[in-house]
Amino acid sequence: MTKINEDKVVAENETATNRKGKENENQIERLTEMAKRMRLAALDMALASGQNGSHLGGSLSCIEILAVLYGQILRFDKEDPFNQNRDRFIPSKNHCVLAHFPALAEAGFIEREELLEFQKDGGRLTGYPKRVEIGLEYSGGSLGMAVSVGIGIALNAREHSRPTHVYVLMGDGELNEGSIWEAFMSAAQYKLDTVTAIIDRNHLSYDGDTEEVMGIDSLKDKMKSFNWFVSECDGHDIQDLLRAFSEREIGKPHVIIADTVKGKGVSFMENRPEWHHHRLSKEQYEAARKEVLGGVSK
Repeated sequence: MTKINEDKVVAENETATNRKGKENENQIERLTEMAKRMRLAALDMALASGQNGSHLGGSLSCIEILAVLYGQILRFDKEDPFNQNRDRFIPSKNHCVLAHFPALAEAGFIEREELLEFQKDGGRLTGYPKRVEIGLEYSGGSLGMAVSVGIGIALNAREHSRPTHVYVLMGDGELNEGSIWEAFMSAAQYKLDTVTAIIDRNHLSYDGDTEEVMGIDSLKDKMKSFNWFVSECDGHDIQDLLRAFSEREIGKPHVIIADTVKGKGVSFMENRPEWHHHRLSKEQYEAARKEVLGGVSK
């Protein structure tokens, strides 16, 4: 190769690297802005719910997780929501509706205006509905069941040679349920590498610190002992989440342990168990919205 050609190859490689780097920056910026819109929408929904209150803490802890899932990872077609080859998102911690519904709006399954009908009588967003036509694959409420449902979906997809990947979002407090560990054993036994569990590790349940209520550390070691492939990440860092979702090991189910903060993005909610479910006053709403818009969080 001549010197001129060598220089040309180097220049082309540098251009490709710069282009890839720019695309990655644009992707992170896009998903970061999506997460901010979702956090603002969650506050709008909480205010609209009035005296009924809503599950703010655990929704705000998984905003970035759902932004990455619906903005980048999940394969779906909102024009063909029943397509058998689609990926599935199963919200085991269904108290995350203030994050999940805004993600569905971002994905185009519902209009943003409908989010304000949250908990309204006669609306589609009351309780924990299953409405596949708007992207709701699972009706939760009883903790500890969803990962088993996800395993069943994955086994069925394998039997019919479908490319479906199943993503199950779980809370760390939920891991106190014995049925979950039976499901973990099953997924490993059947070598379900089309199952990814995401554990929202915010260290708080409604009853307090998860390690005081019923300790589960070291969670990484436990999951490895159950023969799962384990990724750990900062659950509020878009780039780190993308890295975790990209990891995989053939023949093993995948678990992502996402380190998060309950109530993330609103200083007076962060790490406060009382905000697991709480009413949001107009004054609190304005203060929280200002923080999210300004990126202020202690």
